[in-house]
Amino acid sequence: MVDNMAWDTLVDDQTVERTAAALKKRGMEVFVVASSEEAKNKVLELIPEGSTVMEASSTTMNEIGVTQAIDESGRYDSVRKRLHGITDAEERNKMRRQFLAAPYAIGSVQAITEEGQMVVASASGSQISFYAFDAQNVILVVSTMKIVKDLDAAFSRIKERALPLESKRVNEQYGWTQGSYVGKMLILERDRPGRIMVIFVKERLGF
Repeated sequence: MVDNMAWDTLVDDQTVERTAAALKKRGMEVFVVASSEEAKNKVLELIPEGSTVMEASSTTMNEIGVTQAIDESGRYDSVRKRLHGITDAEERNKMRRQFLAAPYAIGSVQAITEEGQMVVASASGSQISFYAFDAQNVILVVSTMKIVKDLDAAFSRIKERALPLESKRVNEQYGWTQGSYVGKMLILERDRPGRIMVIFVKERLGF
């Protein structure tokens, strides 16, 4: 059973197994790995070389090295890398909309309940559409510390852990002294079988 107040505590194996089973019943494919290196290898294994990849802003993906691999290895068509090369904001947004239905989208979530509900919080909502519908395949890497008992605990986890840490990050990285905020939220209840792939990692990663 999950201790709802221990937002950075890795849950036990039985809870991971129970949550993985619940996700599978909701149409998700689930992999469980022991380390960030295994998680990185699994992500890259699931994405065919040459694929176009849409990347959500993700501390988890940065920490395990997937962001760098997608952007810099030359093995993938990175939408993010393309967008960073466009200085005109209007043109950048236009191109971004063109790639919402990319073959692959990668990122993470802030919480997953033991019943298999995944919760995504965002300031802008930029990743929500391709998580919910647009991308053909979605790969989410999630630390097992993000497994919580229920939706109430998921919302508390976002407010008490994820948001303060994200506010600190944007302040340090961009000088946004006002911090971040939750502008939009998505609950993934179920999907067509196999579209969303969840990789649980038994390490503390992300917020």
